[in-house]
Order: sequence, then structure tokens, then C-alpha cells
Amino acid sequence: MHDVAEATDPLPKVWDPESRVGDMLRGRRGLVVGIANENSIAYGCAVKLRAFGAELAVTYLNEKAEPHVRPLAERLQAPLILPLDVEQPGQMERVFETIRAEWGGLDFVIHSIAFAPRQDLHGRVIDCSLEGFQQAMRVSCYSFIEMARLAEPLLSPGGALLTMSYYGADKVISHYNIMGPVKAALEATTRYLAAELGEKGIRVFAVSPGPLKTRAASGIAAFDELVEAAVARAPAHRLVDIAEVGRVVAFLVGGAASGMTGDTIFIDAGLHIMG
Repeated sequence: MHDVAEATDPLPKVWDPESRVGDMLRGRRGLVVGIANENSIAYGCAVKLRAFGAELAVTYLNEKAEPHVRPLAERLQAPLILPLDVEQPGQMERVFETIRAEWGGLDFVIHSIAFAPRQDLHGRVIDCSLEGFQQAMRVSCYSFIEMARLAEPLLSPGGALLTMSYYGADKVISHYNIMGPVKAALEATTRYLAAELGEKGIRVFAVSPGPLKTRAASGIAAFDELVEAAVARAPAHRLVDIAEVGRVVAFLVGGAASGMTGDTIFIDAGLHIMG
């Protein structure tokens, strides 16, 4: 990749074709799910994917979210801006039907959504309700399986499916609670999808950033303490930012990562290597 911007550079407020830093993804088209605002991991990924030349379809959760997401999608010059609540029957099918009708195919999907009811997220795993567990798994994990199934006939060899995980999938993190088992299931799902889709040349990855101050993360109890602990323990003694995550995602989507699949890719300033 030839992105010469520093990791701490602000994301562009308006898309400027002259600011493109490379064309390694020119001609590729992808779906980005999970943009809520300009601090979203999904937005950091979308900005870098677009900067490398990709054309994007962007989704928003509902009518309440649309005014926050649509301006960002327009900055990215996204030709497809579509509603998607994975808990609403038929919405995901309509998204992929629209992509098929408009584009005929797809090169990558970025799945960056997760949810658990607050009561279950803030409680002990042992006290999690069945309804809360099912909803957390439905939104955070099973939706990735659904997207893979719907994307499969649209993806050509070299295509990629990416989802977002977290270190709490592998180690016990205070206050991460039920999302730990859910993200562990998501990482296992990634490996199985990679095995099943490998013969078609479709690659599958879980990307695991360190803690980031996103709207979703704000729902985790004592999140500021978690951030402070991460900064203290990471070899680089800092957090990563969404631009750094976006550059790695662009690498994984591109041809340079053609020999990789099924991995969980850590982007956390080395936090995951510390005991």
C-alpha cells in the first residue's frame, strides 16, 4: 500500500478525487455495514477503501440513523446507500438484491456490527438472559453468516469477507462480559467460513482492533478504565485509530493478501502479545 498519511491524520471531511493515495482497489466494489458516525471503525475502513479506489455501498441502521450516516456515505461518493437492520426480516436480502441489480457482482463485504442488550452486557455471563444471548449472537455473529451466504454468489475468486472482533474473544477482559463468548463464536465462524469458501477463492478474516472510542464501545461499563489499561500494557503504549484499522483492511481486501485466509488479524499496538 502507498498510503503516506500518518495514522493520526484526520479523516477527510469531503471526498476529493485528487487526494487519492493509490489505485490498488480501483475497479473493486464492496459493501460496508456498520457506519454510525465518523468515529465508527466501519467509517475508518470505508475512507481508506475509497482512498485506494474502491467503490462502496453503504448501509444505515434505520430512519433515526440515516441523517448521521448519509452525509458520510455521500463524502465517500457511495452510489448505493441502503437501510439495513439485520433483525428486520427481508432487509438484508433486499440489500444484496439491489447490489446484484446495480452492480452484478461484489468484491468484498465489511461486517462491523455488534449488539447486546445493556442489562446483559453489564451483568455477569452466568446471569445473561437467554433472550439477551440470542440477540447478541443474532446481531453480532449470525448476521455475518447471513451476509456470507448472500454474498457468495456475487463474489468472484479473490473476493473477501471481513468482520470485526476484539481481544476479549480470546482472553477475559473486565466488563466485556457476554460479548467475549459472542466474539469467540464470531472468530470460530470466520475460520469455518474460510474453510468452506476457500475452494471458490473467497477469503475470510476477522480483524481485531484494540479498544477504540466508538459509540458502540461507550456501552461497555468502565470503558475509560479499559482504555487506560490497554495503553499501559501495549508495547507501543497507545491506542490505534480507525485510520490504521482501515489501512490493514484495505491490504486484506487487496491482492497483496491473496495467500491469507481464516486468520484473526490484530491491530492493537501489540496489546494481544502481552501476558
